[in-house]
Amino acid sequence: MSERLTIANWSPDDQPREKLRDHGPETLSNAELIAILIGSGRPGVTAVELMQQILSDCNNNLNTLGKKSIHDLCQYNGIGEAKAITILAACELGKRRQAETPEQRPELNSATRVYNHMHPLMQDLDVEEFWVLLLNQSFRLIKKVRIAHGGISEVSVDVRIIMREAVLSNATILAVCHNHPSGSIRPSRQDDDLTLRIKKACDVMRLYLMDHVIITDGQYFSYHESGRL
Repeated sequence: MSERLTIANWSPDDQPREKLRDHGPETLSNAELIAILIGSGRPGVTAVELMQQILSDCNNNLNTLGKKSIHDLCQYNGIGEAKAITILAACELGKRRQAETPEQRPELNSATRVYNHMHPLMQDLDVEEFWVLLLNQSFRLIKKVRIAHGGISEVSVDVRIIMREAVLSNATILAVCHNHPSGSIRPSRQDDDLTLRIKKACDVMRLYLMDHVIITDGQYFSYHESGRL
């Protein structure tokens, strides 16, 4: 009889960690997800098989699993106190997440809102920084990323990095902004050239460049509001 395979010997597509990494957590069964947490089963039984057994005894119901005690779980060969605590901690986190209200992402659909959101981060900077705000189709912020940190009067920006961040974040809309430590909101020729390059890159990638906002402590300049975008 051939030696029983452990999870490490499975095809990469069938290994829970690799499956989650490559295909997303929604593709894993409950047993596979919890197997990632407990890490190992027992000789001859993988962590996935052990969790399948435990879940089967719970009628494959996570709520029932969460009602088990540490003592109950430790009755299974391969489950010690540490693994039992890990399983119950995961169940408790799931319960708490269900009770939480979804975080409301800020809506950044105007230069004023971009300014109000970014001003606290940029008002006291003595050098220029360039940021991209990655938005979904409802103008809700997915995340903001600092692209460059530079000198007093200019900053070097690689447009390819902006595009990469947008694609990796599944953004459909983006806004960019940078500060002028001098306090002047007048865009420079370099600002104009950079805005044009970003706009062209967005057009190629079928992204909407909402605005380029120049921020100072107390006022801003908007390419969109000025009719220059």
